[in-house]
Amino acid sequence: MYPVFLTPIAGMALVILIVAIINFAKVHEQETEVRFKLHAAEMEHQKRMKELELELERARTGTP
Repeated sequence: MYPVFLTPIAGMALVILIVAIINFAKVHEQETEVRFKLHAAEMEHQKRMKELELELERARTGTP
């Protein structure tokens, strides 16, 4: 009923699809991890900038 060549092609396509889905999930997980690290670094930078602004204000006013 089905052509003989259709079954192996469908099997290969299924394997390729599964591998693509797994790779997509891995890439998505890595991207999420990088975004989290970047966000943490940005928050640390903002905190440091606020500390420097306060230090600058103290230096301008002469308050120790």
